[in-house]
Amino acid sequence: MEIRHYTPADHPEWLRMRRALWPEIPPDGEVADAASWLARPDATLLVAARSDRAGLAGFVEVAERPYADGCATSPVCYLEGWYVDPDVRRTGVGAALVRAAEQWGRECGHTEFASDALLDTLESQRAHEGLGFVEVERAVRYRKAL
Repeated sequence: MEIRHYTPADHPEWLRMRRALWPEIPPDGEVADAASWLARPDATLLVAARSDRAGLAGFVEVAERPYADGCATSPVCYLEGWYVDPDVRRTGVGAALVRAAEQWGRECGHTEFASDALLDTLESQRAHEGLGFVEVERAVRYRKAL
């Protein structure tokens, strides 16, 4: 398995995995959303190439945020998106992606790395904790149309 920075040739596979991670992004908005991500000067996209060279197995989108819950420094490195294909989960692909993201954060001068997981995604919570993330808060967020 090879962890590396995204290249334009990875685009179809990255979009495939983004659809699986964020199905709520409408199809007519996914290209613009992906382009917006790639244009960020404070972010990176790392991918896990399958050993048989038949596409990708996962990705992480990592960026800088001005702050994050539980962090004392600013800015912080933030794990914005993390996805691993189901057929290679629990094989070390996700951990390798997070380690590469941590390295990127260190290279950018960050000393803290933050992330989040939805309350009902227990698998994601366990994966975060298994990689050394410490839960700092739980929240229920609200909205109201005006």
